Amino acid sequence: MTTDRTDFDPAAALARIAAATGQLLGTAAKFTDADVRAPSLLPDWSRGHVLTHLARNADCGRHLLTWARTGTETPEYPSLAARAEQIESGAGRGAAELLVDLRDSAAAFEAEYRRMPPEGRHRTVRWTRGHAPAVRLHATDTGTGHVIGGDPSALVVRGSQGSLPAWLMGRSPGTDLVVDDARGLPRPPSLY
Repeated sequence: MTTDRTDFDPAAALARIAAATGQLLGTAAKFTDADVRAPSLLPDWSRGHVLTHLARNADCGRHLLTWARTGTETPEYPSLAARAEQIESGAGRGAAELLVDLRDSAAAFEAEYRRMPPEGRHRTVRWTRGHAPAVRLHATDTGTGHVIGGDPSALVVRGSQGSLPAWLMGRSPGTDLVVDDARGLPRPPSLY
């Protein structure tokens, strides 16, 4: 995946990530064991589930950065079942253990991000498996765009900046996206 943007600032992006991570860790540091067992706003998930999910997402981001940097396929998770199992098993831990997990995962993500060459930091994954759909993504709320598959004449998929990656990562069916083609929305590759 490459970006059409030429104004991407890797240092500024890392600073925003570090600031958000700091806020998250500050909030998590205040949690007690009872707090992490309490329900979250997500149905059937405790706060421990959410914290574990965030730590695993940092790991997944590191895997995708490694894939982009090295070309070695390193999917987010071995499978969807492994994802669910890791989140479920991690959610039962105490507040102190969850905080250490979050810190370690965030630090590993940042280290991998810093290993990326500057020109590669704006990429998530270069789809090399040959089965990614050739699409041009257009975020209607921000005006940013991305080309996947290297074909600048590929079909255009439009939606919010949050909806596009959700569809690409298999977390949304894309019903809120608009496709400029009668063939409809292609199926993205699974990252798991």
